[in-house]
Amino acid sequence: MPSSKTRRFADFFLIFALVYLGTQLITRQFFPHANSDASLRPALELRAQDATVKSGHHPVLLLINNTDHPLSVESRCPQAPVDLYFGESDVATHPDQAVATTEVAVDCIVIEAVPPHKQGLIDLAPWKYSAFDRTGNYIATLAIAPQPAAETGALLQVSFEIYPAGWMTRVFRAFVSKPLLNLLVFIASLTPGYNLAVGIVVLTLIVKFLLFVPTQHGLEGQKKLQALQPKLDEIRRKHKGDQLKTNEETMKLWKEHKINPFQSCLPILIQFPILIGLFYAVRDGSHLALSEHLLYAPYQNLPWTFGTNFFGMDLLQPSVYLFPPLLVILQFLQMKLTFALAERKKKAKEGTSEKPKEKKPMSQQEMQQKMMLYVLPLMIGFFAVKFPAAVSLYWGVSTLFAIGQQIVVNQRG
Repeated sequence: MPSSKTRRFADFFLIFALVYLGTQLITRQFFPHANSDASLRPALELRAQDATVKSGHHPVLLLINNTDHPLSVESRCPQAPVDLYFGESDVATHPDQAVATTEVAVDCIVIEAVPPHKQGLIDLAPWKYSAFDRTGNYIATLAIAPQPAAETGALLQVSFEIYPAGWMTRVFRAFVSKPLLNLLVFIASLTPGYNLAVGIVVLTLIVKFLLFVPTQHGLEGQKKLQALQPKLDEIRRKHKGDQLKTNEETMKLWKEHKINPFQSCLPILIQFPILIGLFYAVRDGSHLALSEHLLYAPYQNLPWTFGTNFFGMDLLQPSVYLFPPLLVILQFLQMKLTFALAERKKKAKEGTSEKPKEKKPMSQQEMQQKMMLYVLPLMIGFFAVKFPAAVSLYWGVSTLFAIGQQIVVNQRG
């Protein structure tokens, strides 16, 4: 008994350790930090959040303050806070390659003072179309004026590349991103105040209903596989160490029960690009002025903007207190319902067994289920804190729909 408990604690520790490391890697990818070795860092640094930026996106710069004093950046709106140069040549010898930055697509983004030993963002989104309409290499320079607590200023420089979108991105935008985003705009145009929340809810429901049949096939296939799981576990135990025999018996069992293992994953693969496109449509739709390259001609110059108020909340800003805990609960319920049928059948089998009940170490599938049941909802809640509330609203509606669909499948089982 003690060894079994120890094994379970070890399994849980391993799962959480892997998830923690994965979360840290993802966080560092989207929110990179400065080098941790202070002795190797200059007092002030200017970096590109991404050294290469796909066309249709915009660069974001990181201003890193390694000093003991706060750092302020002068606002030059409507001109960009940095001077931009196009090409690989040296800025000092080719000043004629300077890029004009006087036309903005959205209001200038205020650059907050960077606290000591912290980093701040210089988001160049307002100049997305006026300054970065060409693909190639760019150089950005930032002149730091002498600060009240510092003796001298500084001239910082960073380079980055705008590269053309590949054929897969162009196809995805043409057949997924553009139709969904323009459908969102059309739906919002019919609502009072051009409400973004109503548009997101309606668009999400339309997409979910269109994907209802393939999703249902996937859930039915998943249910059949869960029903056979005890027999599959028995095959693995019986032929442990003989992978060839295990695969042979597994295929025979699938054939006997007329189960196609791809039935549960193929529909998901089909709908996955659409769901990703819906996510991007909601995210990009939050700032239509920054999504002109995805809008059809009738919507290129809209005389209105989205109404982003949702129960007193701005959908363009992250929700900290409402959506993260709500999404954690909804995602947990969905996962619980997904595994409910297998748990019900397992308990029924244990109840009819004449052998005394003994605790067994968790199988690989049980470990995966535990991870998805407890860890995935927490990860969803974590990302909900970072993304605009509009994305969280989409995810909440989508999860509610999935819960209802899973209930229907479970009742049939």
